[in-house]
Amino acid sequence: MTARSCFISHNSLISEGSGVMSSNPIPQPGGGGGRGGGGASDGLFRKPRDPSVAPRHYRAPRSLPDVCPKEPAGDGRGLCDGPSVVADQHRWTVYNSKVNLPAALNDPRLAKRESDFFTKTWGLDFTETDVMPSFYLPNITREHFSSYLQETAQREKIHERCKIVCQSKDDLTVPTITNNHDKARAELDQVPKIFMKPEFVLNDPATFNAVLPWSHFSVAGGKNSRDVASSRLLQEKLSHYLDVVEVSIARQISLRSEAFFHAMSSQHELQDRLRETADSVAKLRARTAAIDRVMCRGPLLALRDALTRNNCAKLHNKLKLMAAVHQTQPTVQLLLSTSEFVGALELIATTKEVLQQELQGIHSFRHLGSQLCEMERLIDKMMVADFSTYAQSDLSRPFEEDSQVMEKDRLQSLVFGLLRQRKLDFLDIYSDEMIHAAKNIVRQCVVKSVSQISEIDADTVKFHEQMRLMTFPQWFDLLLDIFEHFILFLKRIKATLSVIRNVVLEVLDSSQRSRLADVTTATNHSNEEEEEESGGPALHSGEAELAYLTHEGLFISDALNEAEQRSSSATAQSRAQARAEACGSDSASATTESSSSREHNSNTTSSLPVGGAAAISEDVMPSDLELGRVANNVQELLYTASDVSHDRCVKVLMTRGKDGALERLSSAEFVCLSQAVESFVKDTEEVCVRRSMSLRGALQSQANRFVQRFHEERKTKLSLLLDNERWKQAEVPAEFQDLVDSISDGRISLPERKHSGSEDRKPSEFLCVDGQKYSVVGTVLLLIRMILEYCQCVNDIPSITTDILTRLTDLLKHFNSRSCQLVLGAGALQVVGLKTITTRNLALASRCLQLVVHYIPVIRGHFETRLQPKQYSILRHFDHITKDYNDHIAEISAKLVAIMDSMFEKALSKYEVKAPMPSACLRNVCKQMAKMHEAIYELLPEEQTQMLFLRINARFNLHLKRQLARLGVSNDGGPQNGLVMVDVAFYSENVQALRSLECLDLNMPEIWEQKR
Repeated sequence: MTARSCFISHNSLISEGSGVMSSNPIPQPGGGGGRGGGGASDGLFRKPRDPSVAPRHYRAPRSLPDVCPKEPAGDGRGLCDGPSVVADQHRWTVYNSKVNLPAALNDPRLAKRESDFFTKTWGLDFTETDVMPSFYLPNITREHFSSYLQETAQREKIHERCKIVCQSKDDLTVPTITNNHDKARAELDQVPKIFMKPEFVLNDPATFNAVLPWSHFSVAGGKNSRDVASSRLLQEKLSHYLDVVEVSIARQISLRSEAFFHAMSSQHELQDRLRETADSVAKLRARTAAIDRVMCRGPLLALRDALTRNNCAKLHNKLKLMAAVHQTQPTVQLLLSTSEFVGALELIATTKEVLQQELQGIHSFRHLGSQLCEMERLIDKMMVADFSTYAQSDLSRPFEEDSQVMEKDRLQSLVFGLLRQRKLDFLDIYSDEMIHAAKNIVRQCVVKSVSQISEIDADTVKFHEQMRLMTFPQWFDLLLDIFEHFILFLKRIKATLSVIRNVVLEVLDSSQRSRLADVTTATNHSNEEEEEESGGPALHSGEAELAYLTHEGLFISDALNEAEQRSSSATAQSRAQARAEACGSDSASATTESSSSREHNSNTTSSLPVGGAAAISEDVMPSDLELGRVANNVQELLYTASDVSHDRCVKVLMTRGKDGALERLSSAEFVCLSQAVESFVKDTEEVCVRRSMSLRGALQSQANRFVQRFHEERKTKLSLLLDNERWKQAEVPAEFQDLVDSISDGRISLPERKHSGSEDRKPSEFLCVDGQKYSVVGTVLLLIRMILEYCQCVNDIPSITTDILTRLTDLLKHFNSRSCQLVLGAGALQVVGLKTITTRNLALASRCLQLVVHYIPVIRGHFETRLQPKQYSILRHFDHITKDYNDHIAEISAKLVAIMDSMFEKALSKYEVKAPMPSACLRNVCKQMAKMHEAIYELLPEEQTQMLFLRINARFNLHLKRQLARLGVSNDGGPQNGLVMVDVAFYSENVQALRSLECLDLNMPEIWEQKR
């Protein structure tokens, strides 16, 4: 029994599944306890098996009594009444209750069972309706699958043919296989799961007690009938489990027997082939060993020696390179001693590149990189300090030197070095030095001028006070000297900045050319690679050597590196040549080198890689955008120099004019100052190609003050002249006649005084202007001269044209208004002490106003040529002045007529028509008319005299007509009419006897009332 139980346990290990033996039921014969019968006592649903399909040799297993009851309660009766696993597993529990889902879904209240389930939710009215087809989905027909059927027709034929061929292998139908599998599963499920567990070991007491429950047997040593029955049942049950497992194993072996025997036969064939392969491999190894011994070892040793020699050569070159790098610091110090900053920077950059690429990881050079960086920073500081020193010495040297640029090569070297180190703010240093030098120029000029003036003590008087204590000629000479020095100063700055700009542009051009050369080289290189891929040589020399080294990996990387270095060195050499050709005129070539430093530098860098320095320079140089910005800053610095020069001159100007000294200048002096400033501004504009406005603005401010004072002086002078004017005809000196003649010739300016000849000419009674004679007073002659002085200021100082025009119009308005007050307003009676304002005074004033009106268009044209088109609107002031003057002239004429009108009214009011004729009244009227004519005839031209007497005659006719109407005399041919005609004839004869009035139409019939 022991051996059999061990055999059972051994066979149970190869069965499927796992579980506890006591938890699995044993199928019952008959109605439904077993798995094969379709019962559900274990909680699993199994499809019932059709008895007709089941094989005839299948026999339903019979149930066995429980052999593993629980522990007894103490006596045999309790043991019999205890629960049994075999019996209890078929008892009904709540878990055996099941509900049929279709039965639950059917509503027994409904008569029609065809209603949908959804009627329970949405009501009985919910019924299925036809759904309209979608407009967006096409109607699928067989034609849509025609293309697919055509593509798969051939494969379908092949598939059908294979089905016919393989039909014999498919005799075992799927239902048969399924039934066999279910049958095997049902049989195996009879075996308790404990036998299927991987950890099934009988040595375990718990497992042993579960399989062989000895507690069911009596321990008294006696064997009763119950123990014997239990032992027999246990043995039969274990035998049954063994039979089930063996049957299952036999079934599985029968199903897989064909594959098993095929694998066995294939195993024998595979062993035969492996034996043949092993023999072939042994022969091949023997032949390979012979080839290696005879043909390979010797050549490989030779090649290894060659590679060793190459490695030694590389080591030697590396040591030489290390020796060259070791000499970098002394060489840099030697270059710095000769101010060769560019060469030192190139050497440092090349050495750093070598340390990073060729000598990376060498322990002895671990601190050299940081030392080189520190030296580079030191060189940066040295270059900045040297450039500051150069700028200071260049801008402070005497202006008597001929050379424009001091040490041009040194400047080029410094600029190139600063650009290489990206110290793009070096122009700020030059700007600061430039401002400081401009201040020193002014100070030196002032000190030089003061030293030549004995009246000023430079030790006790402050710097600004020294310029104020100078006379205008002394200060003007100082200003001209400052202007001259600043022009030379700007020319020197322009020359220096031109050198800097040329260096920047050359570097920019060199960068662009080198980039173009690199692009060309890269294009050629890519073309060569394309040719090699298309059919060129397949292997380089280094790659060809690799053919002998395929079995050892020791030297493969060396050969690859060597091939890459050869190709890269050739490319670098070609780039260096292209860059050297493109940068032939580079400013770096202009740096001065001593013979010893150049030789030492060449010896030191001879072992460095070719093209390394050029590549480094290309990397560290500023970009094209930065270089362009520097070039623009150079031009802006020249503009700044012009502005600084103008600002310093403005300081000089403001210092002089602080106490109003410039406002008190005479016209000639201020014109000289204005011309000097304009000349300086034009010169600086030519040098710097920039119009600086600060000095012009300062001059404009002073000019405005000068114009204000200039105008106030002349307006005050004109007021004094008018207040002292007695309004009598003045003689015209020859110089005033020449002045008027020059205006007629188109020269609106003050003529130069002629010392000889002018005194011999006598003054004339009239001023001849364009063929007309003007009787004027002395004030008008001076007014004409004042007007020309205003025009002369415009010629000399064009910037004050609008201001002068405004002041001139104010002066003309002042003359018009003041003369009106003095003559028409009779202000001259109190101011000058005239007894009365005579008709001669009125006629003379009218003629003076007419002379001014004559010159207003000339003055307007003069100012119009000096104004911008947008400023023409200011010329309307002349139109207003002309209108005011014409109105004034008309008022004077009306005043003359009013004087005669009052006389006519007074005289004719006493007129009587009685003998003797002509009457005394008419005699008095004719006498007054003769006095009027005598007073104005020489002053007014004939046309104006005739027009005036026509107006006077009209007033005489009007008063005579009124008097005759009052007297009742009419043109009836009576005696009174005859007497009146005698007086009228007398009046007409006397009036027409006056000069220039012979042809005057007196229109005497108007004195009679018209008969209606």
